[in-house]
Amino acid sequence: MFESLLCEVTEYDPDVLEALIGLAVEIAREGREGRRVGTLFTLGDEEAVLAKSRPLILDPLSGHPEASRHLTNLNLRGTIKELAQLDGGFVVSREGIVLSACRYLDAVATEVDVPLGLGSRHIAAANMSAATRAVGIVVSESSVVRLFCHGHLVGEIIPEIWMMDHAHLRDTVKTERVGELTVLTPSRRQPLVAE
Repeated sequence: MFESLLCEVTEYDPDVLEALIGLAVEIAREGREGRRVGTLFTLGDEEAVLAKSRPLILDPLSGHPEASRHLTNLNLRGTIKELAQLDGGFVVSREGIVLSACRYLDAVATEVDVPLGLGSRHIAAANMSAATRAVGIVVSESSVVRLFCHGHLVGEIIPEIWMMDHAHLRDTVKTERVGELTVLTPSRRQPLVAE
């Protein structure tokens, strides 16, 4: 499943992209303190993203060492989940360092493809991904994670399916694509072969 996203988003380290998507899926699935939370991440082309955005409040991540702001830092994950409740998005470098939080994205592009019904967070991610080489990752309050690249929606992740795929159930669940749907069915157990 993740491989199909990598076909669309080829310019980034798959480990960093997967870690960021994993965090987004956790936020979509868990919310914060019993309520759903929506947020936005940009990955890569950080200088351009920072130039086309502005802080909404004093940046709570400013001044902290890079090691404590890397996506692999487990302490950072809780901080990101807390900050996700605030307005604005996160700027993440191509190496996986969270550079800034609570940013208002000012990028405007004319060639964006955002399906009807998606809100301003999705439009901001699509615009930023079109105006820069960054990937936009949006956590919707409806608990869906969406990826934007070059101004277009390139992936939608339903957290439960992502979790199943990453729980190493690939051998017990068969995944098929039928048009735009992903169908999951239990695989038949293979009979044991006597040696």
